[in-house]
Amino acid sequence: MGLQKFEQRLERLVEGAFAKAFRTGLQPVELGRRLVREMDLRRTLGVRGPLVPNRFSISLAAADRERLTPIEQTLIAELVDTARQHAQEDGARFPGAVEVNIATDPSLSPGEFRLVGQLVEGGAKGAVVLPDGTRFEVGDEPITVGRGSDCDLMLADPTVSKHHLELRRQGADVVLIDLGSMNGTRVNDIGVRERILADGDEVRLGATVLRYEAI
Repeated sequence: MGLQKFEQRLERLVEGAFAKAFRTGLQPVELGRRLVREMDLRRTLGVRGPLVPNRFSISLAAADRERLTPIEQTLIAELVDTARQHAQEDGARFPGAVEVNIATDPSLSPGEFRLVGQLVEGGAKGAVVLPDGTRFEVGDEPITVGRGSDCDLMLADPTVSKHHLELRRQGADVVLIDLGSMNGTRVNDIGVRERILADGDEVRLGATVLRYEAI
């Protein structure tokens, strides 16, 4: 599903002004397919379940890099999102923040590329992203999330409990703890009481959906 959405978004992205440039040579969608394959090939079993690569290095021929320049940052964002969706669908976790880096390799011919995925451990830093795009970083002190005015992150949602959940750093992880909320907390559509968060996790409390991102 994640790869299918990626392909659909790229089709819209390269329409119009960019359509002619992408009729020949390396197609952006090939990078998404190879990234998903790399995740599957390098999938390994960790202490708390499957782990997949979170850092991807892509090398392109000079001509292909030049063609991709107008959409490079958007393409990187789409590849990161595709990796997160694929991991979620596969029930896998990342050891740290998801990164995609693109570089030029003069030894490559047009149409050729290399994509290498690595498992790179990150620290216990992260942020929750609100529906409007606002980011709230998880620091050294625990963060209380809820409807109450004394919460560190206050949500104007009547379906959210006054003190709904807490986010706290625990070693190399960020842990979510439900505080006995009335409507419960779900991570990736699974009800939880306590959960170590992974990059890209969707947290639903009441009618509000937050996204967790490792930094």
